Amino acid sequence: MEMHRIAPLLYALSALAALSPRAMAQEPAGTGSSSVTAASASQGTTPGQPTPTYVRPTEKTKLHNYLFDAFGPYPIAGAVFVAGIDQAKTTPPQPEWGQGAGAFGERVGSNFGIAAITTTTRYGLAEAFRQDALYYQCECKGVFRRLGHVVISTLTARRGDDGHRVFSVPALVSPYVGTMTAVYGWYPNRYGYKDAFRMGNYTLMWLLVQNVATEFLYGGPHSLLSRSHLSKSHGVSNTGANN
Repeated sequence: MEMHRIAPLLYALSALAALSPRAMAQEPAGTGSSSVTAASASQGTTPGQPTPTYVRPTEKTKLHNYLFDAFGPYPIAGAVFVAGIDQAKTTPPQPEWGQGAGAFGERVGSNFGIAAITTTTRYGLAEAFRQDALYYQCECKGVFRRLGHVVISTLTARRGDDGHRVFSVPALVSPYVGTMTAVYGWYPNRYGYKDAFRMGNYTLMWLLVQNVATEFLYGGPHSLLSRSHLSKSHGVSNTGANN
């Protein structure tokens, strides 16, 4: 993927987000953190106000969300969208694949394969790091606050029973695993590790775009997850909130 192919989609999603009625919904701010002070700072609330309580997802919930992220509408739409742009070019990025319906299918399959490998790696490494790789929709209101939540969530994960945020190595590494696999697996021989690294940067940007869509347009199982696993605590602390 190249930046000029992703940027128009990101702009379009941001515009739709601005028009989304959910962006103006009256919801409590924030998505919780490891302490009342941190939660209050991120949510714009005082320590005496209700704060969300994190509950670790079950293995079944993680499986449902993995399937949505890896094989759901967003990776499919992204693969078709990028393949269509490449196919329309006079000189596509992989001229060895040619033009026509067969070449288009090959490009769609390649893009989808990269996305699936990236997501599988992210979820797999998250298990090894004992991190929760699922995306939680923001409980806050306002387009810009929700966009900020998307950016933070792209490179962080939740960890521990309290669900505190940590930097996510799986989220950073997985896009490059996907593109390295493609370059050395099915791309033309002229591609090398530098191309894989460049493509990995664009894949990471695509994950941001996908999270924007999950936040503002359609969250699939993530919508139910946010409602069931980030419930409001009516106390002034997180005591007794953890499982």
